[in-house]
Amino acid sequence: MIGATSCEDFVERFGDLYEHSPWIVEAAWPYVPFDDAPALIAVTSRIVREASPPKQKALVKAHPELARKFGVDPDLGALSAAEQEGAGLDRLTEAEFVSFRALNEAYQARFDMPFVICVRRATKERMRQEIERRLEQTPEAELAEALDQIDQIALLRLKDKTGS
Repeated sequence: MIGATSCEDFVERFGDLYEHSPWIVEAAWPYVPFDDAPALIAVTSRIVREASPPKQKALVKAHPELARKFGVDPDLGALSAAEQEGAGLDRLTEAEFVSFRALNEAYQARFDMPFVICVRRATKERMRQEIERRLEQTPEAELAEALDQIDQIALLRLKDKTGS
């Protein structure tokens, strides 16, 4: 079971599942307790999908840019830093960094948000391929895909927290 004794405790424990967006977990409080991690993520996913498009886009924009030089981004959360380090994005060659930088800039220019992917489920090569593929999507399709990726990130973070 996943729950807490109060909304404040629930948000304290799980508020970082969604990058800089504890409002999502707070909105899930009325549905406590949850049987397991997928049950909580199903509710938080629905909360995000029912949010206004500007609020959805703000959630995506709360995520850090991939493969940004470490130590340069003061807003890079501890969980994001660990996830990017685990994927080797803190150890790119200069050529890889230049390639990611160009792709990130193209993506930002097209969609006005950072590229989001569940880095724990992707290699550097797959991330590069995905950003290239997703650059071809419509803004609406890309926002939906970014939100799906954010749910995958939140699920893995929740499983880490609950040991499930």
